[in-house]
Amino acid sequence: MNTRINFGRIAIVTAIAVIAAIALAWASGLFPQRRGSVPANAVMVIVPYRYAGTWVFDDPRAGLVREPFVAGVPEMIDLLVRDIPDATNGFRLLFSAQPFPGYQKKLIWLRGDMGGNYYKLDDPPMEGWICPAMFRYYRTAPRELYVKAEPKR
Repeated sequence: MNTRINFGRIAIVTAIAVIAAIALAWASGLFPQRRGSVPANAVMVIVPYRYAGTWVFDDPRAGLVREPFVAGVPEMIDLLVRDIPDATNGFRLLFSAQPFPGYQKKLIWLRGDMGGNYYKLDDPPMEGWICPAMFRYYRTAPRELYVKAEPKR
């Protein structure tokens, strides 16, 4: 029995198997998707409003509808909007991981917990939990968040 190994065929079959495995891994999400990263100095805007006794916001681009603020953050928002007439019907909340002109408050990261992150204000001293929806805007929890509330235009 003459057994001859055809190394050319083995190389082709191996290459096809490797390409198929990579394609399957890619389709399964094992490789991070390349997306345009959010610039570190980007200022983002959401429009929170009061619903069912708490502050919520919608952001169709991020797949969020009536996403609530909880665990201390509503009290922080109350502080930010105290001089905005009719804020309960909506106001602009600008936020960034970098300082921007006119920001009102700086939130400082404390710790991660239950998929979200606790941040604190120094003046007045307050602490609040920002839920995992934050990761629709940031890949990792920023060490600092700068915020500003202003009336809708």
